[in-house]
Amino acid sequence: MFLMKQGQILKDKKYFILDMDGTFYLGDRLLDGSLEFLDRLKESGQDFLFFTNNSSQTPDVYVDKLRKMKCLVDGDKVVTSGMVTTHYLKKHHDKSRVYLLGTPMLEEQFIKEGINLVEDKPDLVVAGFDTTITYEKLTRACTFIREGARFIATHPDFNCPTEDGFIPDCGAICAFITASTDAEPRYLGKPYEETLEFVLDHLNCTKDEIVFVGDRLYTDIAIAANHGVTSILVLSGETKLEDVEKSDVQPDIIVDRLVDIVKWL
Repeated sequence: MFLMKQGQILKDKKYFILDMDGTFYLGDRLLDGSLEFLDRLKESGQDFLFFTNNSSQTPDVYVDKLRKMKCLVDGDKVVTSGMVTTHYLKKHHDKSRVYLLGTPMLEEQFIKEGINLVEDKPDLVVAGFDTTITYEKLTRACTFIREGARFIATHPDFNCPTEDGFIPDCGAICAFITASTDAEPRYLGKPYEETLEFVLDHLNCTKDEIVFVGDRLYTDIAIAANHGVTSILVLSGETKLEDVEKSDVQPDIIVDRLVDIVKWL
């Protein structure tokens, strides 16, 4: 599914922005060839950054998870939609009162970044991938939004892939809230511009120097397609080849697995 001119394009890239679950690993299992791909990047003088829309955990957790898979990376190699969200809040909603639907880890991250988390009368309701969600938390979020709080979400993913199948993600939580309130959230994370800006600032590079790699058309590939960035779809996660044929979002390159890219590095 590769063309030679596409292979040449990859040789000119400085950074590969890699999705994690479904692209580099699946659940707690490293996908075959993933470490070989990183080794070849290093040999070719190119680099990478992990970006995950999963906001349920902190970068340190992902660094530890990767270490257990024999992939040793520093914390600055991992970026999450939670980081994009705190950056956005500090830039556009400084000192706002925030009610957060998130895991204790995401809450800790927000507090560390100085976000003013409250349990009553918030200015904003922020939804993340909350694996500790309760009906009470959902009810409070809906009530606050009906009372005028703005609705923001860390990312739009409906499902999170695991070794046992898909589980509901942030987008599914937001769909529940939208069904009850008629309010649509302001989504961050991939595929939105705020994430691209964050990545370019983090790496101090231009969009012509990066390529997004991932398994989801509506996030990993759409962020590239919507902003003039090269993209590679891997078929090791959520998206199947028949999905591509029916989609308006089209990748520049399609491979079965991450390791299939190495021959063009």
